[in-house]
Amino acid sequence: MHGDRLVTLPSYETTLGVTINTTPAAIWPWLVQMGYRRGGLYSYDWLDRLFGYLDAPSAERILPEWQLLAVGDEIPIGRAGGFPVKAIEPFRTLVLGGYREDVEWSWELALVSAGTGRTRLISRNRVWIPRRLSSWFMMLFIEPAAFVMTRKMLLGIKRRAEGMSKAERKAA
Repeated sequence: MHGDRLVTLPSYETTLGVTINTTPAAIWPWLVQMGYRRGGLYSYDWLDRLFGYLDAPSAERILPEWQLLAVGDEIPIGRAGGFPVKAIEPFRTLVLGGYREDVEWSWELALVSAGTGRTRLISRNRVWIPRRLSSWFMMLFIEPAAFVMTRKMLLGIKRRAEGMSKAERKAA
């Protein structure tokens, strides 16, 4: 995947996917509007609000004001930071990534055709962390939480994209 080149020797990698019964064009708007005070994260909103990642429920409609996203932009997550956009190919891939506190990471959301009117939404995370006991303990907590939240996000996007009417898809 495109984002793999950002973290070439990951200590941790996970790939999740879901098949969505619609085209990439109906899914893409949900991806580019993600973030704090934008479209949300489409996961367990109550948990995202509890941890300060969101301040309101995730959107249930396409928000036209958040449909432009470019390399160098940042998808805000909470009040204190965000996910830098490293690569973007509309209707195909969104790659986020960065380096902070000795941790290098990438997160790619890719749209892959799965036949007529069907698309695979794939989420891949790659992380390099130093080989320290504290890093190992951190991953013991983060990995299960990330799996649960990412799976719910993929299903949340699926529900929203499949639920759009033909008129909404055309407008998006």
